[in-house]
Amino acid sequence: MSKKKITIVVPTDFSKVAESATEHAIGLCNSLGNAEIILLHILGKEKEKEEAEIKLQKIAEKLSKSSGVKIGYKTRVGNIFEDIGAAAQKLKAKLIIMGTHGVKGMQYITGSYAVKVITHSTVPFIVVQERGFRQGYNNIVLPFDLSKDTKQKLDFAINIAKVFNSKIHIVYPKETDEFLSSAIRNNIALVKSELTNNNLDFDAKEVEGSFVKQFLNYAASQDADLIAIVNSQEVGLPEILAGTDERQIITNEAKIPTMIINPVKTSIESSVLFG
Repeated sequence: MSKKKITIVVPTDFSKVAESATEHAIGLCNSLGNAEIILLHILGKEKEKEEAEIKLQKIAEKLSKSSGVKIGYKTRVGNIFEDIGAAAQKLKAKLIIMGTHGVKGMQYITGSYAVKVITHSTVPFIVVQERGFRQGYNNIVLPFDLSKDTKQKLDFAINIAKVFNSKIHIVYPKETDEFLSSAIRNNIALVKSELTNNNLDFDAKEVEGSFVKQFLNYAASQDADLIAIVNSQEVGLPEILAGTDERQIITNEAKIPTMIINPVKTSIESSVLFG
């Protein structure tokens, strides 16, 4: 019996970073072998539909021919914050791969906009900047602290790592408080046990100082291909409070792609990406 086809949605605004996201999706599809891509363009008005679909059709046909991956397209009238996730859920997508323009270029999906898009979605994301797919996600950085969402993030990372036979780099903060230090050690021990049970290569690194800054520096030093995090932002919080750490991570200077999920809203079925 053939495997059920996996759908990956790529939101596109016809920009360079959207092209980068499509490149990542094609690379992942080629590694999976049973996946397809849907290019998604969110329209401001219905009258824009015909022109957008002509552009999407040309892109889809060209890339399908050059890559051998099945690529379709969809348009949807709405706003990027609510309708990217809604469209992906309707398409029963396993993953959304989206480009971000960092902290500049507000007419596009910037770092702060990306966090809002992700927060409204039940489908997990990989967010990329203008950095190509290279040879896959062979080095994955997993930052761990005392958050309660360790297991879900780990499950997603294991799914990706099994596709690429990746090495996982665990990064955790140095704590001076003995209670906190003991809790982190217990957490890391569970992570190591789970990775060992899944026959995955890994190492662990303790860092001092600002945790986000230090693990991003470590990820860059390891030439990481992917960082996996959980979104701490909640729908309804004012923009001034919205996902500061997440913005910093997904717009990191090394332009390392970031896998990011919503711990509460992501379904159990979606936590098995490619099973």
